[in-house]
Amino acid sequence: MQSTETSSVPFVPETAFGVWFLRTHTWEHHVLRVAINDLKRLIDTPLPASPVIVDAGCGQGISFRLLAQTFKPARIVGVDFHRASLGLAAQSARNCRGHADTRSTQIELLHGDCANLPLPDASADIVFCHQTFHHLVEQERALAEFRRVLKPGGVLLFAESTDAYIKSWVIRLLFRHPMHVQKSADGYLDMIRRGGFTFGARNVSLPYLWWSRAKDFGLLERLRIYTPKPGKRRETLVNVAAVKTA
Repeated sequence: MQSTETSSVPFVPETAFGVWFLRTHTWEHHVLRVAINDLKRLIDTPLPASPVIVDAGCGQGISFRLLAQTFKPARIVGVDFHRASLGLAAQSARNCRGHADTRSTQIELLHGDCANLPLPDASADIVFCHQTFHHLVEQERALAEFRRVLKPGGVLLFAESTDAYIKSWVIRLLFRHPMHVQKSADGYLDMIRRGGFTFGARNVSLPYLWWSRAKDFGLLERLRIYTPKPGKRRETLVNVAAVKTA
């Protein structure tokens, strides 16, 4: 596993604290669930009744049940490079089989790199990429892979933290990321457009959630000491539902 940001390993692995945090109630309900609900709202193109979803950077598989409940997919393919996380994801998949509202979804786990997905061309209806991209070193290659595995008209559900969040002192202290590839909200949106996807303003949201404001976690606003002026705040999150272009 890599120890520097310039290693040939395709992503910067999470810290022990980060691995623990990804199992918490805060992550599941205040981060992941909120993002999935928002992404579903942003979709304005028809989806198959039982889509195939690729969960790119699935981690410990906490997303599986939420995705199964939200989209009723026939199949979820979870891909991750971190083998220890895939072991935990296998348990998450087993848990889904034990619930009536998710047991009909087949869940497959694959070890792989987002920049070289072990999947056939045009094999997915949805690629779900949640809080994964800021770990990836080869972001353009990963985006090209997302496009490759999507069927014509397939949807990329992309939810990411921006450089304003990733480069804040508390995130630098607790987590590890390749700093040279971090982007602003506009930077990510431009990259997705250039990567062969289309979307409009109605398909994008810029959530301003308390946990993403790492300088004070929204405390100054709650105390009415500070209110960012419209158009002046530094966006910390970007969600987009983008469609693969022909």
